[in-house]
Amino acid sequence: MPEIRHETPETRADALERQRNLKMARSAHAYVRGNTLKFYEWLDGLPRGTLPEGPPIWICGDCHLGNLGPLADAEGRVDIQIRDLDQTVIGNPTHDLVRLGLSLASAARGSDLPGVVTARMLEEMVRGYARGLEGPGSDATPPEPEVVRTVRRRALGRRWKQLARERLKDVEPAIPLGRKFWALDDAERDALATLFDEEDVRSLVRALDDRDPARRDRAVDLRLIDAAYWMKGCSSLGFLRYAALVRIEAPHDGDSRTKEAHAKSLHPREPHGRGRLALIDLKEAVAPAAPTAPGARMPPDHAARVVAGARALSPNLGERMLPVRLLGKPVVMRELAPQDLKLDVDQFSREEAVRAAHYLATVVGKAHGRQMDEAARAGWRAEVMRGTDDGAEAPSWLWSSVVELAGRHEVGYLQHCRRYADARAA
Repeated sequence: MPEIRHETPETRADALERQRNLKMARSAHAYVRGNTLKFYEWLDGLPRGTLPEGPPIWICGDCHLGNLGPLADAEGRVDIQIRDLDQTVIGNPTHDLVRLGLSLASAARGSDLPGVVTARMLEEMVRGYARGLEGPGSDATPPEPEVVRTVRRRALGRRWKQLARERLKDVEPAIPLGRKFWALDDAERDALATLFDEEDVRSLVRALDDRDPARRDRAVDLRLIDAAYWMKGCSSLGFLRYAALVRIEAPHDGDSRTKEAHAKSLHPREPHGRGRLALIDLKEAVAPAAPTAPGARMPPDHAARVVAGARALSPNLGERMLPVRLLGKPVVMRELAPQDLKLDVDQFSREEAVRAAHYLATVVGKAHGRQMDEAARAGWRAEVMRGTDDGAEAPSWLWSSVVELAGRHEVGYLQHCRRYADARAA
């Protein structure tokens, strides 16, 4: 039996910081993924004009390998899109390119591939990105590399049971407390019960139920069954993060539940009746490290900013998200679909690495390009390809940026590991 965690918000900080340090010490690639701030510290020190300035559009802001993968839309269709938009801003699309290039170079090093493969990956990354910018009328999607095809096949075959076993370790309607899920305090429990009484929240979850044709046009109700604090990810550690289990069901006649009754329904032993289960992710939205384009107008609320960026870059995800307020803080709410998976690459072969670089950059190019008109796409594509000798090599600004960043992150990773080892010894 796993130990049940009862940390309060005041006592969670140390445990979360230890977990974050552990994750980032596991590999240099994990350190790169989990250290967005170091990337933008470096970026802030560059002389203006070092990197090309693209049209101001919504960018991911943290465009690494782990933030790309299959996402289901509200109808259950699956596409490869950007899956984490915490850092999204209206900014320079070059920043996504450099961040993706650094992530690919880091994955290549972790796979013990020679430097010549990294050079080829960056060359194909530029070609793939330019291909994605060609616009909706072109054949902009290249053949899927095996690493993408494998995870897409897994995504298409997944159902609620797989999601429950992976996230909850059981298909019964309860969130098991232990290493990942921690008990709520009274204030958190009351806040979540009140949140799921709000009409905007209930409307979103009911709308997601419309993907089931058998349930369309039926009157449905939403009932919160269980919730827990979720120790998850790197960037979210130390901020609000909750998992909520809800049931979408036909309403009961004469139901006059009060907020107090809703709060009691958080108890895992509450009778659950019939209906479809949904797992809701609630994640605090914080100020981005990614720089904003001069004069850009974005929602001042960080949760609304994240949702706006998601709807521009990743429609499959954006249409399933809602900005809310919880415990006085901006929080992004979304349903987790069984088909949502991460491209978690442990090892690349030489050819697979090059094909993946081309394909994933095409996904990013399409996300950027759908926000531009034809003239803007053509102009930005020409700028990205400038000096590449028809795509025979990566632009010098991309190559030099990735090389310098890789060196800085390697030094930072080794220093992080030393501090982590010293802390464990102490």
